[in-house]
Amino acid sequence: MLYLINDRTVLFGLHELEGVGWRTIDRLASGVSGAYSCLLDAEPADLVAFGLKPSAAEHICSKLTVPFIEGRLEAYERSRVSVMTALDSDYPPLLREIAQPPWILYFRGDMRVLERPSIAMVGTRSPTAYGKKMAFELGRDLSAYGACVVSGLARGIDASAHRGALTEAGSTAAVLGCGPDTVYPLENASLYAEIEEKGVLLTEYPLGTQIKPGLFPQRNRIISGLSLGTVVVEAADRSGSLITADQALEQSRDVFAVPGPVTSPKSSGTLELIRQGAKMVASAEHILEEYGRLVPLGGRRRENAVGADYAATEDERKLLGLLSAAPVTFDELLTLTGFEFGHLHSVLLNLILKKKIAPLSGSSYMTL
Repeated sequence: MLYLINDRTVLFGLHELEGVGWRTIDRLASGVSGAYSCLLDAEPADLVAFGLKPSAAEHICSKLTVPFIEGRLEAYERSRVSVMTALDSDYPPLLREIAQPPWILYFRGDMRVLERPSIAMVGTRSPTAYGKKMAFELGRDLSAYGACVVSGLARGIDASAHRGALTEAGSTAAVLGCGPDTVYPLENASLYAEIEEKGVLLTEYPLGTQIKPGLFPQRNRIISGLSLGTVVVEAADRSGSLITADQALEQSRDVFAVPGPVTSPKSSGTLELIRQGAKMVASAEHILEEYGRLVPLGGRRRENAVGADYAATEDERKLLGLLSAAPVTFDELLTLTGFEFGHLHSVLLNLILKKKIAPLSGSSYMTL
């Protein structure tokens, strides 16, 4: 198949070359004033004049050819992966504003979901039941208002936020820390497929990029860069989620934090963010009131899980607000409600008899 070779596809080919990183492309972009096509006829001495080392210049001049570019374009077409470049008019405008915007975005799904106001949600990979519930419900409610929830498809808070967003209209975007053809972690394979169908999966890493720990902190700048603000749900003191929060601040974006028990190590990072000035939030409304012109709070929102046909007591409503489709243990409910042991047991029993919740093994409960 013949492909159009122009500045856009030459930039793509340059990005596909092994050993060519962001700074190398930046030097070349400055040297050719964005007219990447002229690199096809460049000599190594020309590239050295732009600040490249001789070995790098030789490598690029020998490898960056029309057959190479066409071969790589064909590989992406076979893999059902689309390509967006920094030269494209529909490149996400918020992402252009960060210090090192990706030259290339590889994606599966519909990039148009990012035209919605976007909010990032991040947190620990090993959350408590409270953290999973908050991530799911915030993701769901933000999506119900029409926002796009951006996260990283990691286990834990990321996955819960994506799943919540997929239940409503606003959809979700997952920024991968690997190539677009790699599902990581494997336990999220079904979630990967659902996001591809209803949202978008994107990455700056080419096909075949192997899993490396250092790639994930690097991709976090994209999560925050795509978003108006970043919500940290649960994070320990040295959590990678705090890196995303720091990058959001460096990008002059808002940072929000969900409070948790002061005795929980999973909440120590978020509590510190609040102490340092992050806005404390407990609902989608607390986040979106910062962006009233973009996401009107008059929009559709999900009704309370307690149906209008059910007259619950105040304590029953409190418990139903804490329970979700994810199991929550009796001990966690004791901590979250502050109820006495006997009273909590009585309220739970009433809800079971009224068929509003179900008991599970390990003294845990979930909503029906």
